[in-house]
Amino acid sequence: MDFDELINQLDLGTKIRLLTGADMWSLPPVPEIGLDRVVMSDGPIGVRGEQWTSADPSIALPSPTALAATWDVDLVRQVGRLLAQEARRKGVHVLLAPTINLHRSPLGGRHFECFSEDAYLTGEVGAAYVEGVQEGGVATTPKHFVANDFETDRFTVNVQVSDRVLREVYLRPFERVVSAGSWGLMTAYNAVDGTTMTEHSDLVNGVLKGEWGFDGFVVSDWTAVRTTEAAAMGGTDVAMPGPNGPWGERLESAVREGRVPESVVDDRVRRILRLAHRVGALRDGTPATEPGAPAGELSGPAGEFGAPIDGVALARQVAARGFTLLKNDGAGPGSPGLLPLQGVTTLALIGSAAAEARVMGGGSAQVFPDRIVSPLAGLRERGDVEIRYALGTDPRIRLAPITTPATARFLDEDGATLAEHPLATTEARWVGQLPPDVDGDLLKAVCLRAAYTPDVSGDHELSLAGVGPFTLTVDGETVFDATIELEGDDPAAAFLSPPERRVVVPFTAGRTYELAVTHPAGAFGGMAFVAYTLGHADPTPGPDELIAEAVRVARDSDVAVVVASTTLEVESEGFDRTDLRLPGRQDELIAAVAAANPRTVVVVNAGSPVEMPWTGQVAAVLLTWFPGQEAGGALADVLFGDAEPGGRLPTTWPARLADAPVVDVTPVDGTVRYEEGEYIGYRGWERSGRTPAFWFGSGLGYTTWSYDSIAAEGTTVTVALTNTGARAGREVVQIYAGDGDERRLAGFDVVEAEPGETVLTTIFLAERAFQTWDGAGWRTLAGEHPVTACHDYADRRLSATVVI
Repeated sequence: MDFDELINQLDLGTKIRLLTGADMWSLPPVPEIGLDRVVMSDGPIGVRGEQWTSADPSIALPSPTALAATWDVDLVRQVGRLLAQEARRKGVHVLLAPTINLHRSPLGGRHFECFSEDAYLTGEVGAAYVEGVQEGGVATTPKHFVANDFETDRFTVNVQVSDRVLREVYLRPFERVVSAGSWGLMTAYNAVDGTTMTEHSDLVNGVLKGEWGFDGFVVSDWTAVRTTEAAAMGGTDVAMPGPNGPWGERLESAVREGRVPESVVDDRVRRILRLAHRVGALRDGTPATEPGAPAGELSGPAGEFGAPIDGVALARQVAARGFTLLKNDGAGPGSPGLLPLQGVTTLALIGSAAAEARVMGGGSAQVFPDRIVSPLAGLRERGDVEIRYALGTDPRIRLAPITTPATARFLDEDGATLAEHPLATTEARWVGQLPPDVDGDLLKAVCLRAAYTPDVSGDHELSLAGVGPFTLTVDGETVFDATIELEGDDPAAAFLSPPERRVVVPFTAGRTYELAVTHPAGAFGGMAFVAYTLGHADPTPGPDELIAEAVRVARDSDVAVVVASTTLEVESEGFDRTDLRLPGRQDELIAAVAAANPRTVVVVNAGSPVEMPWTGQVAAVLLTWFPGQEAGGALADVLFGDAEPGGRLPTTWPARLADAPVVDVTPVDGTVRYEEGEYIGYRGWERSGRTPAFWFGSGLGYTTWSYDSIAAEGTTVTVALTNTGARAGREVVQIYAGDGDERRLAGFDVVEAEPGETVLTTIFLAERAFQTWDGAGWRTLAGEHPVTACHDYADRRLSATVVI
């Protein structure tokens, strides 16, 4: 397609209009050249679509840390294909994912949304993700370019980092996904060495578009473009959201006055047209949809993208494959590992996250699945074991929405109903787009209504989480009528982590109550913003009584499984962590249960590291990350051996935060200095001389392996290994190059074998593992290089020498 011919048909105003969002999630159509709307949507664990609401459900896959824990690029590529299928179903052309920033410090609040502490593993998993999505005709935008590795003051912070470290560590995953053919990329809020990334011509125009030859489009993070000329010249192609912003008429004036060359605008339009052509939104000689019309089907002819993928089945498979078994002792000396469970007739299941699993992190990664299988539900589905549930303790600060069908009524200024829409829970959320049958100009309020029948009598808590005026009624009687003010200075907190207020209401078991929440709402500047939650909690005994009950249930059962979790206030977009402790009294609960029953399994439901002071007291520790909507089924599969826990740690796990080599995420005078250089993650641990709880790459399966031989020819390494256990299994063979604190991951492969079977794997080592950035370019380090085949970073099995 001749993009220049199309550009020549456009006047300057139309071209500039294409560079800014038409609304929260899309670029405007230009029907006269066959250009449809180009629709974007958040990921990375699902495709939300234009309406951020439970009325438009999505498949919810495991968190990116769980994907990376599989170390399985073929499986990740399949995940990408499923996401493309979901995007096409929802009329989405561009998935705003994956996040390929690094786990520089364990305090990063958004690490669940990133893959790893290691640049090479991040790049390989990210490339597979990109390839899978784009094989389905949907674009990706790996983000956030670059050095956006923490959340504190993320809009304004300046990251100070050396050129060599930037090249060898933080730019490396982006370079890899560009080589994989990514069609898009998102710039970050932060500055690097004094220049904000939306204006960073050296990195965006110079490195990304020039040196790497990136031919895709560069989109800003939402509201990150704050200037006219500097951002226009800095390499950012699209400023989101729109239509308001610093471009538009101001950029048009800058071009007409010669302050910005029109050729700069044409280059950006060319990239947008190329994107539209790639995703099927630019039609040869075919009229485009009318402005404002919804995006159409993107799938093209039937079967164009292969057979449909069963999203539920894949979500369950990926969850189990990422589960990481960190400890598996027997119930006594000389006993085999407790897992997989055998001969168990009674199982004590303990913890709030057992009944209400935390399946995803907070923030823009959130989607609304049409079902969530909790550990309690998943284990009960087996039917061959008696499951005895006890709460134990509830660490959540916020009340969860009521999981009962609700209705959202959209009201005009007279209280008349404009439209009604069903909701799966008592969470009302529309960000950017209202339902198509709601006129934003007429909308004045949204009323959420639900019928709730309690199971127990007593004083129940109801909560409202949101910003602005709210009125809550129970059977028509007002129980809350006040304005909730936004806390802090991050405007995104209004929908990512809004403040909460509670009231106590007496309920009688078995009686149905009509609950209603009314909140002013509307569309401002063409964009909708409705985001609030009606939460609920049953009356519960005191905290000491809850722990005592859990201990009693554990003592009287064959096995105890405690599900421990972080909360929305610990891991979410918009803020960093202050410590690595499990919230609430969960550590105390685990210790008490383990003392009552030595056959205790702790399931850690967290997206990134937590301290585990009780590790020596329990028989098994299983990390499930944020496991997605099929959490409970996958957990039952792994606990009882229907599936093997396939995960290996993609990030080093500290025993104590104080031991971590890098912890700082708080700017000093507006700047975070990456003074540790390239020594983050396992290389930082190695240099510090301290030993973590679990090294990068750690993880146990249900069988054992012998590493038999290794051979190196050039940069190709072949390893032979044998499954020495009694059941089929999977092993992640990890190859590290170098020695001491210079040793780094250079290649890996996942192998499978039956009992007694020997397999060979040939691993092609990354050239970059033997190079350094010398300021002018990449320089290969000639000579002999030791390479090791490892079970994890610290568990070296075989060694060889590579000669460059």
